[in-house]
Amino acid sequence: MLRTILSITGKPGLFKIISQGNRMLVVEDIVSKKRQPVHARDKVVSLGDIAMYTEGEDKPLGEILDLVFANMNGERIDVKAYDNDGLREKFAEILPDFDRERVYPSDIKKLFSWYNLLIGAGFTKFAIEEQAPEEEAKEEGI
Repeated sequence: MLRTILSITGKPGLFKIISQGNRMLVVEDIVSKKRQPVHARDKVVSLGDIAMYTEGEDKPLGEILDLVFANMNGERIDVKAYDNDGLREKFAEILPDFDRERVYPSDIKKLFSWYNLLIGAGFTKFAIEEQAPEEEAKEEGI
């Protein structure tokens, strides 16, 4: 699911891929539903490709968003109510082993604002569900 949700540098909000053309994408804002082209010169990042630093292995964004959803009981987070130390404390409740040296308050603020946008757009499940190999074979008709 997160593979089709994009963050575009210089444009506020999150976008869903609608179509691909030659050297451009057509995207739709997940909140306003307005469609617009994104050209090859724009920096585009899929949320499915993002991970956050932890003390162990990096944790995919989808898993972190599921943890935030569970911690907040599906409610929004008031990002403006927290200062930098408050953001770190709140994030430590959700993901205790995050790397405090490499994850900055601005990263946490962006994560929480993306979470709010996704919740506002009706998303409730974020992590990729991996299927067992035999289930994949059944779906492919093997």
